[in-house]
Amino acid sequence: QVQLVESGGGLVQAGGSLRLSCASSGRTFNRYVMGWFRQAPGKERELVSTISASGLRTYYADSVKGRFTISRDNAKNTVYLQMNSLKPEDTAVYYCAATDRYPSSTQYSRNIYEYDYWGQGTQVTVSS
Repeated sequence: QVQLVESGGGLVQAGGSLRLSCASSGRTFNRYVMGWFRQAPGKERELVSTISASGLRTYYADSVKGRFTISRDNAKNTVYLQMNSLKPEDTAVYYCAATDRYPSSTQYSRNIYEYDYWGQGTQVTVSS
């Protein structure tokens, strides 16, 4: 079992920055593809970014490309999401998720249904 705990959310003005962290339990973090998702009120949960098990490959949704950066520190069992130039439309609950379906170093997953482990979420609110 993997437990994920997000932190770093909060209230920020438009144009500001936040850094989300997701700490994972377990001893095989380096075999998990990690993803950040978000869900705004009344909307479906959507993929924001994903990173391969080794960190060699990343993917970003078009809406955050160039503003957000995903990274991971496998020695600390932690994945991060650096969010810059935040916009009011980035307001959502952000979730960290993990899947062990692609333990190789170069694959990531854009499919929400492939993620088996989820954190409890952290609120990000961007004021205009």
